[in-house]
Amino acid sequence: MPIYEYRCEKCGEQHEHLQKLSDAPVAACPSCGSADYAKLLSCAGFQLKGNGWYQTDFKNSGSKHSCGDGGCGGCG
Repeated sequence: MPIYEYRCEKCGEQHEHLQKLSDAPVAACPSCGSADYAKLLSCAGFQLKGNGWYQTDFKNSGSKHSCGDGGCGGCG
């Protein structure tokens, strides 16, 4: 389940909530009860690093790259 960050515009408190994708957004600030509680955009909790992931995973040995000659930078 993803963790969503919320911030209250009224009191300035910021909290994290563990929610299912299908759950409705949290409507009220748990600190002050205000309805000015909004979900924030934040970075993902993981990063794909290195060049091996794109070059070796899910690659068919006889197929062409979808970007032609590799000019997109992701195919190498």
